[in-house]
Amino acid sequence: MPRYVIERTLPGAGKLSERDLKALSIKSNGVLHELGPEINWVESFVTDDKLYCVYVAPNDEMIREHAKRGGFPADSVARVRAIISPTTAE
Repeated sequence: MPRYVIERTLPGAGKLSERDLKALSIKSNGVLHELGPEINWVESFVTDDKLYCVYVAPNDEMIREHAKRGGFPADSVARVRAIISPTTAE
């Protein structure tokens, strides 16, 4: 199943409280449940003004539908073609 990285602009994201982040997570999980088992949220990275989210889904249209239903921005959706790490050099 393809993996995607989604860039979401959310001014002040880095200042969101644990409660705010929990609320976003609950909303996202609810939409994921509606969409079914084909789409999965792996993890997200919160920076000062953006979220970078990793999802597994059959296509980018499903990622965009999740964003639309949840009211989340999806400024860019990029399919991951390969994953490398320090161990790739070994």
